[in-house]
Amino acid sequence: MIRVLVVDDEALFRQGIARLVAAAPDLEVVGEAADGRAAVEQVRAHRPDVVLLDMQMPVMDGLSAAQEILRAGTGAAVVVLTSFLSDRYIVPALRLGAAGYLLKDSSVDELHRGIRAAAAGEAMLSPTVTRRLLDAVGPALSGLAQEARDRVAPLSARERDVLACVAEGLSNAETARRLYLAEPTVKAHLAHAMTKLGVENRTQAAIVAHDAGLVPPAAG
Repeated sequence: MIRVLVVDDEALFRQGIARLVAAAPDLEVVGEAADGRAAVEQVRAHRPDVVLLDMQMPVMDGLSAAQEILRAGTGAAVVVLTSFLSDRYIVPALRLGAAGYLLKDSSVDELHRGIRAAAAGEAMLSPTVTRRLLDAVGPALSGLAQEARDRVAPLSARERDVLACVAEGLSNAETARRLYLAEPTVKAHLAHAMTKLGVENRTQAAIVAHDAGLVPPAAG
């Protein structure tokens, strides 16, 4: 069972999320908190695997709470769950080490997948957040477009296809369905691509793909 702590200052929303999490057979809600300070205390008390954390809360905000939780050394992964699609929160949360950033209008499936990915030591961003991150800060993080094109040049055609799907925010399962591949094959292609690119996670790989022009920029 994956142990989850739900943190949000809106009681009805927090309780609703707790019910949705508990509905999955492999997820267990071990506690709830209404502010960042209470979240830090409950992490120490309950030792959850994953903390679903809102950003705007009283007493201590989500970023401050995430920093304390991740520095506490309990092994808890932090997944941001917020209504704010803002660079003010996205980049700082990821820099702190958040394992996911989901919006409150995410589907139940996305919520469950985000929790499972975090518990497995992986990172997951909702597609909307991925595109916002890439369009807002991609060039600043991974360099010029020509450099990115040079980096993806050694990739095979299939590795590029998989990388483009990752840059769109698709999960491995969604990428497998789109490309008509088995999910283990997708994982293998992605692992090879990340090794060739010299990146450590999906977000860094997606930024290189975006800068190299493997996916079109978001509309708007």
